[in-house]
Parts: sequence; structure tokens; C-alpha cells
Amino acid sequence: MTDAGADATLRARRVRLMLFDVDGVLTDGRLWYGPEGETLKVFDAHDGHGLKLLLAAGVTVGLVSGRESAAVARRAGELGIAHVAQGVEDKRGAVDALAARLRFPTDEAGFMGDELVDLPAMRRCGFACAPAEAPDIVRANAHYVARAPAGRGAAREVCEFLLRAQGRWNAVLARYLA
Repeated sequence: MTDAGADATLRARRVRLMLFDVDGVLTDGRLWYGPEGETLKVFDAHDGHGLKLLLAAGVTVGLVSGRESAAVARRAGELGIAHVAQGVEDKRGAVDALAARLRFPTDEAGFMGDELVDLPAMRRCGFACAPAEAPDIVRANAHYVARAPAGRGAAREVCEFLLRAQGRWNAVLARYLA
């Protein structure tokens, strides 16, 4: 985990809605195409468990993706993520719409993105995150930059950071250490 400053910790404490981009955040950003033209994606089990930990701790989790993929819908279903927006061109608008529908102010929302198209959503939310290999401008607009790479633990790192900042990490661990 990076050495996050006090500002990142304070912002993470307020997060009640955490949103994640998919390609380049929950995956390594590479697109694989199958023989029928379908897009294949590889998801990390540790990242997925981190999302489940957030959900179990009472944080609302959502996915906002510029692409449409049956694999994303399936993975969200496996993880119990009810809020999934795919084929989104305006991610800031998607953040605003979801936050309004759930009655969360956007300063209590977080967004993890990796690319220029994610910047409006990141800048709209109270807590912005990026994986280690995101472009410089994206990392510069993040309150927290994971050391782990996208699709290989970056999302899990952010989930643990949030849980620690909110004082919920020990309760999460207690369920597994009992």
C-alpha cells in the first residue's frame, strides 16, 4: 500500500459508495477476443474478495464501464454487486445519476479509474483512486494511488485502505480469525 496522506485517509473515511472502472482497474486492461468475437476478461480473485469485503462492511459498491460485456455482468453477479453501468460514455454523469438514485452526496463517493475517460468521474467524487500504472495525469488526480497493478490487486488494496480508514478492518479480520 502506498503511504497515503492524511487527506486521502479523511476522504476515504467518508466513502459510502465506491465505484470501480473495469478495464484497466479490475482487469489488467488487455482485451482478449475469442473465436466468435467475444471479449474475454480476466478478473483477480483477491480484487473480487476485496469488493465483497466492502459490501459486507456496508459500503455500496458499483461498476462503471465504457464497454459492454457479459463477463462483467456475470462477475458482478457472482460478487453480489447490484449497481453496474456498462457502455457508459459519460462516467461523471453515471456517477451523478447513481449517487442521486441512492441518495449519497458525491463527496461520499469514491471512484477508481485508470484512463483519461475516468478523470471526470474521479474529479467528481470525494475520493479518487488509480492503479500503479495509470498515466501520470490520472495518478496526479488521484487521492490514493495503489502500488499494486490493475487486475492484480490494485482494487483489493483500495478496499483494504477504505476499511482501515473507516476503522472497520479489525472487524473484517475478526470474522476470519475467530
